Amino acid sequence: MKAFIPSAGLGTRLRPFTLTNPKALVEVDGVPMLERVLLRLKSQGFDDIVINLHHFGEKIVDFVRAKDSFGIKIRFSDESDQLLDTGGGILKALGMLGETDEPFLIHNVDILSNADIAGLMKQHASSGADATLLVSERDSSRRLLWDEDMNLRGWHNLATDEYRPSIPAERDYYRELAFSGIHVMSPKSVHEEMRRQRRSGKFSIIDFYLSAIGERNIYGYEAEDLKLIDIGKPQTLAEAPHLLHEIESL
Repeated sequence: MKAFIPSAGLGTRLRPFTLTNPKALVEVDGVPMLERVLLRLKSQGFDDIVINLHHFGEKIVDFVRAKDSFGIKIRFSDESDQLLDTGGGILKALGMLGETDEPFLIHNVDILSNADIAGLMKQHASSGADATLLVSERDSSRRLLWDEDMNLRGWHNLATDEYRPSIPAERDYYRELAFSGIHVMSPKSVHEEMRRQRRSGKFSIIDFYLSAIGERNIYGYEAEDLKLIDIGKPQTLAEAPHLLHEIESL
């Protein structure tokens, strides 16, 4: 199975570490996050993984090669000339990920969780979705709106009460669930939609999903009892070892 790990970000909130290192190599309980994500995906049967590179990308390459690529196929998508955000990064990597129409997983490098990845992949395969996003009931200032059939209907910023693409007339009937940074795509249909929208360069994957409402099947997979933390800022990085130990004790 194939996966894409977005690892190109600047990680500005994790300075001073990221002044000289990529965020992907920040450690949780003595182990770099990239290693944790790679080993988790390998244990779930993923054996063909693409990692994108920008900020201190050469350190990521050296790290992976020093580990003999963890015994799986690992390739790199070079964004050293321009940081492309997650959407643009996926589009650039599709040449490697989309060689067949086999669905591929996207797993942010800064996410530590007990997510049911096998269940997510199974749901995507059985539903005929173009993309399936793993979501849950948890604290988040930004949430996605889902109808009763778990079709994507919009986005809500709770802090500003902004809705996108617009304020839905039936918003009280929609569920608001937080996105995990873990999702699955069917490459052929997603690539067709990106071409239809004339996407290029840097763009947000959430912007893309919202613009595809009504054009493509964007489904949600609700994870129950999800334990998840984004280690992208000092406070959550400090909390991560506790969550890790909680997950490992289950």
